[in-house]
Amino acid sequence: MYGAILGDMIGAPYEFDRGNKTKDFPLFSEDSQFTDDSVMTIAVAEALLGVTPGADAETVHQAVSRAMQIWGRRYPCAGYGARFINWLFAEEPQPYGSWGNGSAMRVSSAGWLFDTLEETRRAAKLTAEVTHDHPEGIKGAEATASAVFLARTGASKTDIREYIVREFGYDLSRTCDEIRPGYHHVESCQETVPEAITAFLEGTDFEDVIRTAVSLGGDCDTLTCIAGAMAEACYGVPDDLKAECRRRLPDDMLEVLDRFVSKC
Repeated sequence: MYGAILGDMIGAPYEFDRGNKTKDFPLFSEDSQFTDDSVMTIAVAEALLGVTPGADAETVHQAVSRAMQIWGRRYPCAGYGARFINWLFAEEPQPYGSWGNGSAMRVSSAGWLFDTLEETRRAAKLTAEVTHDHPEGIKGAEATASAVFLARTGASKTDIREYIVREFGYDLSRTCDEIRPGYHHVESCQETVPEAITAFLEGTDFEDVIRTAVSLGGDCDTLTCIAGAMAEACYGVPDDLKAECRRRLPDDMLEVLDRFVSKC
């Protein structure tokens, strides 16, 4: 989970195409703070930690919805979209057909907590469905969690690429150099998840994945959150970056992070 949160923090100052589309930038500044991506990553992790493996869909849906509303209301100014804000404060929250990249940015814990790819994909689907029940929203979550699972269980990047293309139909044929010039701020899974996966596939270590993802621009806190989750599963996270991440998180988020790490 460190990878996802660090990706969010490091990408946040450059969201909305505020960067120079370069890999040469300071990793941290005063503006490198967690956003809604990290809050919802923590929420989903706490929910999944609290349900029994193999729990029925309704139980998982309720746990995820409850945790997301609790955490979202605790941090209401973290940068949520308008429809999601309405969902957070609804008395009876319902999915609203979104294909936004929120389903993918919050799902990384599903890639760590389950023993099989089938269980991972099921959990990812369930975490998406509480809001992002459009097929593209579900696909984005499943693809992200699958890549994390495959990376942490030792699959090669070639195997990960082939699996993602075969199972989800994403176009991973473009290089980051080809993506970068025309890429812009967009918040759909369709135009965020493939780019995040490509940044992960091209990166040579954790930090290089982060820098590559930020260099693409666009909604780069979310894009880098997704890529960072995959990078952690493949490479781990350097201790100095973990320490910097912890320094920028409040105690309640650290408590969930520590429980998650001890479980995994």
